[in-house]
Amino acid sequence: MTDLDVMTLRAAYDNQLRPEIPDPVPAGVTVERDGPLVRIVGLDAGGFLTYRDLGGLTGDALDALIARQVQLFRERGQSVEWKLNGHDEPADLADRLRAAGFVPEDRETVVVGPVAPLAAALPVTPEGVRLREVTSRADLERIAAMEEEVWQEDRSHLVGGLAKEIDADPNSITVVVAEADDTVVSAGWVRFPANTGFATLWGGSTLPQWRHKGIYRALVNYRARLADQRGRTLVQVDCSEDSRPILQRLGLVAVTTTTPYVYTP
Repeated sequence: MTDLDVMTLRAAYDNQLRPEIPDPVPAGVTVERDGPLVRIVGLDAGGFLTYRDLGGLTGDALDALIARQVQLFRERGQSVEWKLNGHDEPADLADRLRAAGFVPEDRETVVVGPVAPLAAALPVTPEGVRLREVTSRADLERIAAMEEEVWQEDRSHLVGGLAKEIDADPNSITVVVAEADDTVVSAGWVRFPANTGFATLWGGSTLPQWRHKGIYRALVNYRARLADQRGRTLVQVDCSEDSRPILQRLGLVAVTTTTPYVYTP
């Protein structure tokens, strides 16, 4: 993999996936623009700030843009996430966010790669585990309960957010659970952003006692086959340090990092 290949994949990520705006916009979700910034409210527990780039804003103008978001979400009494990519400009953007009260959470790696090899891989599901596509609220609640056990924090926002996306356009997202008997042991979903060549993978949390059995990889391959059926050629994941080595062994390439900067009133 050459630097040119990495830059090509990063450019595809920037040009096709950013800003990350749901399409269609689910009921109850608002999309607002503030200069180069896109503000999404109502999809998750708090707000979400996304952009392709900041249009060259620096200094006082950039501080004013950040301050407007702080004021707005302070008035709403809601938290908000500013998604900062490692190659975003200006170079001091992270410092300016921290100065305005945003707190960085765990950094993830953005990986991108071709769908075809993942879709062609021989499907191997661990013994005693089955993969199943789900849409019902009851199954989404089971996924949230599994994630709460994994992360030891409230994940109820997943239920409403995923349900809104499914209701808005069931063809834009597919949710897959891995079950052992009646227990959800892992889950992931794949989004098919409109007018792009991408499928994007999300989730993948697995109960501790079910890790290192190939379930995460099975979920990746399953969703890649769905992407291939849709004619998508590239797959993208924001991945943790736990899943990054697996995805890189499967042929995905690190193109940048992403860090959620969260402001909480």
